[in-house]
Amino acid sequence: MEKRDLRACLGKEWLYCDGGTGSLLQEKGLKGGELPERWNLERPEDIIEIAESYFRAGADIVNSNTFGANRLHYADSAELEQIVRAGVRHVKTGLRRSGRTDGFVALDLGPTGRLLKPMGDLAFEECVAIFAEVVRWGKEEGADLVLIETMSDAMEAKAAVLAAKENSDLPVFVTTVFDEKGKMLTGGTVESVTAMLEGLRVDALGVNCGLGPLQLYPIVKQLRAVCSLPIIVNPNAGLPHAKDGMTYYDLGAADFAAEMKKIAELGVHVLGGCCGTTPEHIRLEIEATRALPFEAPVKKHRAVVSSFSQTVELGKRPIIIGERINPTGKKRFKEALRTGDIEYILEQGIEQEEAGADMLDVNVGLPEINEPEMLETVMTRLQGVTALPLQLDTTNLEALERGLRLYHGKAMINSVNGKEESLETVLPLVAKYGGVVVGLALDEEGIPEDVEGRMRVAKKIYARAAEYGIPPEDIIIDGLAMTISTDDNSANVTLEVLRRVRDELHGHSILGVSNISFGLPQRELINSFFFALAMKSGLSCAIINPNNEAMMAAYRSYLALSGLDRQCQGYIAEYAGKSNIFAGKGATAASGAPAQPRGGGAELPEGMEASPLIDAIRFGLGEKAREETTRRIAEGEAPLDIVNQELIPALDVVGKGFEKGTLFLPQLLMAAEAAKAAFEVVKSAMSGTARKERGSVILATVKGDIHDIGKNIVKVLMENYGYKVYDLGRDVPAEAIVETALKHDVKLVGLSALMTTTVVNMEATIKLLREKKPDAKVVVGGAVMTKEYADDIGADCYAKEAMDTVRYADTLFPET
Repeated sequence: MEKRDLRACLGKEWLYCDGGTGSLLQEKGLKGGELPERWNLERPEDIIEIAESYFRAGADIVNSNTFGANRLHYADSAELEQIVRAGVRHVKTGLRRSGRTDGFVALDLGPTGRLLKPMGDLAFEECVAIFAEVVRWGKEEGADLVLIETMSDAMEAKAAVLAAKENSDLPVFVTTVFDEKGKMLTGGTVESVTAMLEGLRVDALGVNCGLGPLQLYPIVKQLRAVCSLPIIVNPNAGLPHAKDGMTYYDLGAADFAAEMKKIAELGVHVLGGCCGTTPEHIRLEIEATRALPFEAPVKKHRAVVSSFSQTVELGKRPIIIGERINPTGKKRFKEALRTGDIEYILEQGIEQEEAGADMLDVNVGLPEINEPEMLETVMTRLQGVTALPLQLDTTNLEALERGLRLYHGKAMINSVNGKEESLETVLPLVAKYGGVVVGLALDEEGIPEDVEGRMRVAKKIYARAAEYGIPPEDIIIDGLAMTISTDDNSANVTLEVLRRVRDELHGHSILGVSNISFGLPQRELINSFFFALAMKSGLSCAIINPNNEAMMAAYRSYLALSGLDRQCQGYIAEYAGKSNIFAGKGATAASGAPAQPRGGGAELPEGMEASPLIDAIRFGLGEKAREETTRRIAEGEAPLDIVNQELIPALDVVGKGFEKGTLFLPQLLMAAEAAKAAFEVVKSAMSGTARKERGSVILATVKGDIHDIGKNIVKVLMENYGYKVYDLGRDVPAEAIVETALKHDVKLVGLSALMTTTVVNMEATIKLLREKKPDAKVVVGGAVMTKEYADDIGADCYAKEAMDTVRYADTLFPET
């Protein structure tokens, strides 16, 4: 029988994945902390038997036992290659023994357990290389697809996708991990992750692990609403519990199948299981869902730009793109680029976000600087202080590719044009990395003076983009605003192009609005009126200065007049109580209260006044925090007053923002670095430390577990809140934890685990602590943990989120 074509089946019929592997290996004798991939070499029959059992249960796709097989866990390259190759061979053998020929072998890639730079210490290209060698070995051994699973960081998922696509032609499936709020560990949302992965052209995407089908149901509903690709759902068998040193899950096979039937009815396409599920779970799942009507994926045709945590959808209302991060005509900005004053550039971004920008244009091109390096630096730093999506604005192809490769999300790209050279160089990058690309209505003959000429170029860009598989919704036409000072009809031509792009091409448009008034006095008068006319003609995105009150007044007035601002709520919120909106930049309400940020930094609570130092910390501006602290100490302010009245309250604001989900991991880490810079200044001004330590805590990922992302987040928070942290790292034996607790008389121990196979070592560590250091309290957390599980293993506290550890520590060590 001829082997099935996976891509031909995908999205056209039900497909089923296998279930858990770790729990089955534990039943066969895998010890807590033992690396399961080594069984590919040491106990091959057990691995083959598991694969065979899943194929016999009806699974179409069975994973190789390579979840953690990478060079970070296996230092011996020769051994690692043998493990990966054997893992693929064993699934093929299991398929043959099952008597089937229609199954698929998935090369399983799990997370490295390390955070990528700048949040962590793992370089992006190193991460790509780590996954790439595994992909090459797996493809050579005959894997049918690459399954990238259990990803809690979208950038790590991106690295794995690029590794798979650059080193094979295999189908690529990706499943990520969300909490019950629909957030990834690094702040990604269902919408933002979907936008990025669809842009990267994966073959299917979805969710797995962390939660059971009941908890995943609302997340799958969100995914179904925005995703155009086949959707994968591989939940755990409910929530975990511990009994007699073993982990078990609360959904038996029949109950699991019943819940998965509800998920199948949402209109997903690939079903399976994760931790705690068995061949029986999969068999009954198939039995419960196989006869259900199958709904093919529906193309959503959404034009979406995203950052790591926010998405901007074009077409719902005009979008404001802040234009200030651009050296053109800006002496101070050029100086910042030449001297490497990155924080000045970051401040431009923050100001524009507070003024109402939806996205930020990023142009750092100067002839005398290394533009690829500068774009990477500015882009990366910006994504640490703001969650706004970015428009990468460059004519330097090397800079563009580096930016797209390292961008955390789906970027807007400025730009391509109708020239063959531009089409042949820019469009392949858009096709590879994803993005919404600006198409300039010009070609080898220059800028057409009439509407028909510009429309001809626009249609050409659409057609050529289609040849690269770029959908029309990912093209945004720039009709080109040419100054009316040299052509009386230029505004009319541009406005008609906007209308025809909307009405005839059913597309989206963009303009650099202020170009219309070049060479004229009182330019904002022309700009604001032209802006209003352009929006009425269908303008989708405007590149403007959002700090310009006249432009924003035109924008807000248009939204109110066009019915896009329901009950004029936005207009009223912005202008009620203002005496003169044209009084100048930064005019505030009559009350004199400072305007609160719309995003980016953590919002100040009511009654707390902003200050340059507080703002520097909550927006993550380290150099500014250092300079402001230095200045105030030099002016005679007491260092401890600065700590108690501003630094600690600012960190509390950041911590609460992270806890509420309004501030995300990149911003949290940048704020922590800014606070650290300020504390260093304070410490150097005092004889002792500026801040009394409240207590000590040990943090460790338990023996056998090499994932320390969550632990590292807790470390940042604990240190910010004044605790001394003994960070023992990953794969830490119980004896080492107890020894450290005894040596330093530590009263609080934080334990983390991600893998089902290692949580038994968490229980063993708690038992040893109870025996040797009974006065030590234990707080536990990790993707596989629940409150019930924590109680089962004898922990004192379950930390569902990072801030829970801080809150618990505060009860043990109250401030004196």
